[in-house]
Amino acid sequence: MCRILLAEDNENLREVMTDYLSDNGFTVDAFADGASAWEAFCEKDYRLVLLDVMMPKMNGFDVCRRIRAKEDVPILFLTARVQEEDQLLGYSLGADEYIVKPFSLPVLVAKCRAILERAAGRAMTENVFTMEGLTVNYVTGRANVDGRDIELQALDYRLLRYFIANRGRVLTREQILDRIWGLDYDGSDRVVDTHIKKLRKALGRYGSHIETVIKEGYRFV
Repeated sequence: MCRILLAEDNENLREVMTDYLSDNGFTVDAFADGASAWEAFCEKDYRLVLLDVMMPKMNGFDVCRRIRAKEDVPILFLTARVQEEDQLLGYSLGADEYIVKPFSLPVLVAKCRAILERAAGRAMTENVFTMEGLTVNYVTGRANVDGRDIELQALDYRLLRYFIANRGRVLTREQILDRIWGLDYDGSDRVVDTHIKKLRKALGRYGSHIETVIKEGYRFV
């Protein structure tokens, strides 16, 4: 299922949205304030983020700003504020769409699906990642370092792609295990360290771009 992060301080609206989105095939993690939503975002992977603008502890604009500093996940603002300057601010921070309260729940679902389809379309056109002398071709499934193809096992290739997609973001061992090995994996989390060591070695001088963040996890920079 597609996992959505929802931040909305109105309890009734939050519950109604959660139930309706769940009934339409989404998995929803819902929070009443921006700070809690931000903490959840740092711990899990989300395909879409729905943010109320006016929230306690941290407003939607601040949450959006922090998310954009880490990841390019689609963001939809929920707002009762229709001033042009507010919408322009949201878009300047990287929001993908606005929906103005009160809104129709079927329209909300339609917007969510449209945003996800656009995001999937963008991903399909981004076929090659290049950074200095490192190139990863998502079509051929090959990685190249300084003009030389490198041999990667399928699992290590997926690990590299996962790091690239979340560059700049700290990924815990648990997140990596869930995404690469799957939720059913019940072995030691130290297998992550072993494969990251192999991946660093395969990347040569670019292996240092996979940083160890002590007591947290790993980050691709």
